[in-house]
Amino acid sequence: MSRAAMLLFAIIAYAIFFATFLYLICFVGNLPFVPLTVDRGPEAPVATAVVIDIALIALFGIQHSVMARQGFKRAWTRIVPNPIERSVYVLAASIALMILFLWWRPIEGTVWNLAGTVFEMPLWILFAAGWGIVLLSTFLLNHFELFGLQQAWFHMRGREAAPHELRQPMFYKWVAHPLYSGFFLAFWATPVMSYGHLLLAAGVSVYMLIAIRYEERDLTDYYGDDYRRYRSGVGMLTPRFRRRSP
Repeated sequence: MSRAAMLLFAIIAYAIFFATFLYLICFVGNLPFVPLTVDRGPEAPVATAVVIDIALIALFGIQHSVMARQGFKRAWTRIVPNPIERSVYVLAASIALMILFLWWRPIEGTVWNLAGTVFEMPLWILFAAGWGIVLLSTFLLNHFELFGLQQAWFHMRGREAAPHELRQPMFYKWVAHPLYSGFFLAFWATPVMSYGHLLLAAGVSVYMLIAIRYEERDLTDYYGDDYRRYRSGVGMLTPRFRRRSP
């Protein structure tokens, strides 16, 4: 591929990701702007729906985790040019989400229904805050590198990226994984929790807890003692408050 073709591919992959991300917000929030959501879609017997939905969550989790590992990347970049490796990952993650949207089977039944109560608006605020934290966290890291645009752009310009530094901007001063914290809020903060939504939230939560362990191992391998010291002083998903010594 030419440098221009790689940049075009990265832009297309990013556009697909961003559209998929917006759909994910509507899907999880059961918003009326899209036809298929966590609670609206093709019907299936409960047992069938549970099997299908768990398989869809597992598909996304496996894709997301396996392709992010350094060993896979080393093997993968023998086939895929390094400047678009991240864009291919982003595109694959978007496709996995699209499959989830299309094949997800809602499960009837309500765990809680707080619509019309004083708790409804605070839950919607938490829902919005969760997605806001997710998006802001990507920019605090490096949004355009995280989603593959920077790599292709630098390759186009013949530039080399600077080595990664262990930084702690904003949320990262108190929480090691604020991006995951945002996802937890976004998936669990809902005025109406159906059984299908509960399955999705629980499944994604389990995946994130597993993914964090692998991610921390990779970060420790890369940054060594610097990351160990940083990690010992902050919470994983929530701030760690320590009592001051007298």
